[in-house]
Amino acid sequence: MLTIFEEAAHAAGRVILEVYARGCAVETKPDATPVTEADIRAEDTILALLSRDLPDIPVVAEEQVAAGRVPDVSGGRFLLIDPLDGTREFISRNGEFTVNIALVENGVPVAGVVHAPALGLTYLGDATGAYKLTQDDALRPLMRQPITVRPVATPPVALASRSHQDPETAACLQQLGVAECRNIGSSLKFGLLAEGLADVYPRFGRTMEWDTAAGDAVLRAAGGMTLEIDGTPLAYGKRQRPDMADFANPAFMAWGRRES
Repeated sequence: MLTIFEEAAHAAGRVILEVYARGCAVETKPDATPVTEADIRAEDTILALLSRDLPDIPVVAEEQVAAGRVPDVSGGRFLLIDPLDGTREFISRNGEFTVNIALVENGVPVAGVVHAPALGLTYLGDATGAYKLTQDDALRPLMRQPITVRPVATPPVALASRSHQDPETAACLQQLGVAECRNIGSSLKFGLLAEGLADVYPRFGRTMEWDTAAGDAVLRAAGGMTLEIDGTPLAYGKRQRPDMADFANPAFMAWGRRES
C-alpha cells in the first residue's frame, strides 16, 4: 500500500513543482480557501494512479468534494487525499507544502504518505513502522530511515500553523509552558513530531480530514497520537453531524510519546 501511495505522491509532486516553477493564477473556492492549477492537476494525477492500482477503495479527495463528488464511505475503508496541503505556502513560495495520501479503516488512519516535493523529503507510515525518505533535487531517493517520536519533554517544544494562527492556540501554548514554538506549514508538523524533533502540535482552527489523515497515520506509526481535546483519538469518516461539515475535524492536539 505504501509503495502505491509513494508512487502517486511523487508523481503529484512532480506536477506541483512544474507549476511552482512557472507560477499560476490563484482562485478562491466557495469556502474562501485558495485553489490553484497545481491542486487540480496533482489531484487528477493521484486519482488516475489510485484508480489503476486500488480501484475498489472509495476515494475522498479535497477538490472532488469541493465539486460535490463524495463517495460512499459507509463501508469503513476509504482513502483520503489532499493533493496540495498548504496551498497558501505554495502561493507564498516557502516550500512548506505537501501531498497527503492516507488509508482509513474503521475511523483510524492506518497508512499514510506525506510528501514535500520542494523540500525533497517524504514521510511514510503503516503497521510496519514510520520512515523518512530524503531525495535529491531530481527527486531521486537518497536515504530511507526509520523514525520514531521522542518522549514529550518538560517543558515541551511545540509546533503551530504558519498561516492559521488563533487566540485559542496561543492560550494553549501558554498553558503548556512551551520551551519553544516553531511555525510550520501543512502536514509537515506531523512529520516533525514523528521523527522526534518536537513534542506537541495543538490545532484549534478548522481542518479537514484530508489535511490530517496522512500525517496522523505517520505519527501513530511512529508511536505518537492525535487526540481531541477531551482525550479521545481523532476519528475519520465523520459525516452527517448537525454542528459540523462532513469530514471536518474538531480541535485536536498531536503528541509525541506521552508517558501518562
